[in-house]
Amino acid sequence: MPAIITDQFRILNAETFINSFVGVGTTANYYYTFLGHPNPKQVDVPGYTDIDWNEVVPEPRDSFEQENSYHDSMLFLKKITSNDVTRVIPRYDWQSGSTYDMYRNDYNIDKPSNQLNAKTLYESKFIVVNSEYKVYMCLNNGSDPNNLNGKKSLVEPNFVSSTPQAASNTATDDYLWQYLFTISPADIIKFATENYIPVPKSWVPESTVVSGSVKSIVIKDSGSGYQLNQGNGGTVITVPILGDGTGGKATLTIVGDKVSAAEISDGGSGYTKAFLRFASTEISDFITDVNGATIPTGTDTVKLTGGTGASFEIPIPPKGGHTYDIYRDVGAYRVMVFSKYDSDPDWVVGNSFSRIGIVKNPTTYTSKTERINKSTLTNLAALKFTKESSIEYEVNKQITQTLDNGDTAVGVVASWNKTTGVLKYFQPVGISSQTNSGYKLAQFDGTASNKTINQTGVASPGVIDSGFNADFETIGGKRYEFGQSFSNGVALPEVGKYSGDIIYVDNRASIVRSTAQKEEVKIVVEF
Repeated sequence: MPAIITDQFRILNAETFINSFVGVGTTANYYYTFLGHPNPKQVDVPGYTDIDWNEVVPEPRDSFEQENSYHDSMLFLKKITSNDVTRVIPRYDWQSGSTYDMYRNDYNIDKPSNQLNAKTLYESKFIVVNSEYKVYMCLNNGSDPNNLNGKKSLVEPNFVSSTPQAASNTATDDYLWQYLFTISPADIIKFATENYIPVPKSWVPESTVVSGSVKSIVIKDSGSGYQLNQGNGGTVITVPILGDGTGGKATLTIVGDKVSAAEISDGGSGYTKAFLRFASTEISDFITDVNGATIPTGTDTVKLTGGTGASFEIPIPPKGGHTYDIYRDVGAYRVMVFSKYDSDPDWVVGNSFSRIGIVKNPTTYTSKTERINKSTLTNLAALKFTKESSIEYEVNKQITQTLDNGDTAVGVVASWNKTTGVLKYFQPVGISSQTNSGYKLAQFDGTASNKTINQTGVASPGVIDSGFNADFETIGGKRYEFGQSFSNGVALPEVGKYSGDIIYVDNRASIVRSTAQKEEVKIVVEF
């Protein structure tokens, strides 16, 4: 049976996702962005590929096996707060000479938009942002029998009145704009991109918004043979808008014997269906003015005589009226997530990342149920070496330690700091090939009789400082924060292995992190 998921359901899902960032106690959800997969070209680490991601970036895979792989190569995380998420819409900067779609309530697969051939309203090009980050909805693009696809917009809208109007008093492009909102400077910096603009986080409609009040009218056929009893041409006002609403009126302009222009003079209220009939027998009692002049003394009405064929369409606004529900107005079913990675003890430098993701509700390393609520996290373990260590470990290469029980602990170097003697590493499943341990990951041990950490090519390997039990060290008068607590020279990850649900994954070409660099992550999730 034919069925669809409506755009309104998509908008609801976006709202639900936004609201899920707010909660207390056991109802709170904690989301984190993460950076991971430091060297996708590394072939000696299970789960990596010999494909150069800088040339061909593979698509992420959605499977339980891959989910575990994403966890294994996760490096560090940044908490997403409610201030780091907002709804966004596609960005169309107003440009002189461009033609825009107009708001219509009937775009569909059989009646697409004129500019983008959009099958729905929200896929059309009907929202624009001006040079001052004011956002407008196009209610009329000058469409008429001679310009079925609309006209070119020539004057930039730049008003903040809630009343629909032309861009200026001198505009001749016949565009009608509805002001929506102005993007704040903070939101511009944080959420605006080349392709998207943010929608306000909260919205309270003005008290003047009227449900079912129509805002625009389109001439489908100008007709012919229309005359006013005071001569050809003129303006006919207070033409009633018929339908299931009340109070709506239109103003029509006759040039020669044809209807040349139409506008809404009173939007009325309560319309879900609206239409206009323009016939001499129906209109004569409603004509009150010609060319702005007062009806001559002794004349009760200005009569319309003759004429046939004029037809019109009146778009119906969304429930509540335009600007009542801004998210319904603009189709806000996309959410942007923002994270900024700069300098933090939890975040390594001197290595690259080639994966960005979002994980929901990870737990602590020592608990399967306790959700983590920290601003930054590391998924890396760490070793602290004695001061005698002066060797250079190479990132993304394996390190090993022979343990007292005969097992071998194996890890991959994520970072090495010669100054502090701290090496951070990760242990993807399958990295150990020893027959006596199989796929079981043996942990590095600062209390083992052998504390030497070997790496191929390192002639003088370092030794774990089993006496170090802290999360910082002062060296040369400078305090170095490690972001992890060491016990016997070993620090465990902060994130429980395979904990939390990975809900978003983005593979990309490798990006090298350095101390002088900051990364801004902007993820757009479309529901």
